[in-house]
Amino acid sequence: MILAAVSGGSDSKGLLLALHEAIALGGFSAFSLSACTVDHALRPGSADEARAVAAFCAERGIAHTIRQWQGEKPLTGIQAAARAARYGHLADAAGEIGAACVVTAHTADDQAETIAMRQSRSEPNALGLAGMAAGVLVDRRAWVMRPFLSLGRADIRDYLSARGEGWLDDPSNVNTGFERVRVRQALSDTTPSTADAFGAAHTRRRSSERVAQLLGSQVSVPEGLVAQLDPTLAMNMADADSRRAVLSIAAVIGGRRHLPGRETALRLAAFLNTGESGRLTAGRVVFDRRRSGLYLYRESRDLPEMVVKPGQEAVWDGRFLVVNESRKPITVHAGVETADLQARLIAAGLPEAVVKRAVRSAPVRLPSASSGERADIATQAAPQPRFGASIGLYDTFLPCFDLMIADSIAALFGRDRYLAPPVHDVLTENTGWS
Repeated sequence: MILAAVSGGSDSKGLLLALHEAIALGGFSAFSLSACTVDHALRPGSADEARAVAAFCAERGIAHTIRQWQGEKPLTGIQAAARAARYGHLADAAGEIGAACVVTAHTADDQAETIAMRQSRSEPNALGLAGMAAGVLVDRRAWVMRPFLSLGRADIRDYLSARGEGWLDDPSNVNTGFERVRVRQALSDTTPSTADAFGAAHTRRRSSERVAQLLGSQVSVPEGLVAQLDPTLAMNMADADSRRAVLSIAAVIGGRRHLPGRETALRLAAFLNTGESGRLTAGRVVFDRRRSGLYLYRESRDLPEMVVKPGQEAVWDGRFLVVNESRKPITVHAGVETADLQARLIAAGLPEAVVKRAVRSAPVRLPSASSGERADIATQAAPQPRFGASIGLYDTFLPCFDLMIADSIAALFGRDRYLAPPVHDVLTENTGWS
């Protein structure tokens, strides 16, 4: 089953028709097709447009569902928030029907706009200049594929016109209040090319392979709490892949969704390149340099307290996924942990001084006390909560060309490998992803 994201615009309508024809007429009978329209409810008429797509699908016997983004909308960053909501709804819909993947109709024009926006704020050869990936894993549960990344919008519209089909135009596509619209207008007289993006994506995949190898051979993370890095890796921050390996681990240890910024990386490199022992704090992470290696652990300040209700799960401090399987609320906070944890970390080869500092940021669970009840973990007979590493760097959005790094980090932190992409030529032909 393939789930197509369809807004009613030319790109997504062309994708839906192309898939429908391929399955019905092209001999791909092993596939089935469904469609989903996400109504962001941001402007009048959006609900009518969604219903028009539903009617179009019904005429062709294509199953269709409408999902609406409900609740209050942010006053700033609306496009990023809408994107996150859209992908979340698509992942939900895919899970409910057992779809192997979601497909979206991002084109070579969209790719050119994305790269142009990133070029305006990136260093030369930055990873982001690879543009949009041909596939991205959403929330660890649904692969979103982009089979049209090598096609121009004009080609798709010619395809629709040849079949006598029209399409809807979203008014937000001409709203110059959005950066993408301004970039689109600036690029309107050029023919989009994906060659540079394919080359950059290839370079990024090769970098990911090497970073994954470095992480697997030169890093360990006992208890998912302290990262121990080989001294040679710590001293090689001038190498782009070594630097990326160090910064990736730092992002996860610090509970961040993004790599540390350029200034932080430069400051860290200056500290590590001296080869001298000492400590530096950056991005909520302590970089503790000793003769035996480099140790990374969360600094013991600004650590939150969080209540997790019965039967629910939540992410604490951006670092730990907490699952409460008991019948009472629990409170999770930081504090000096049990002697058992310290003993395990020391047995793993960590210096005692590092262990004593690192355990201050370890999560401690206590039952939430009601009136007259002691909040004493020893008196709570209910099942203990489960703690697992949260990898904010990749758990929400994982581009396909970073899958090897993500799997290496997951292994270091005791997590399962990420879901493998459902690659098939009918979805990835001409996208440059192999």
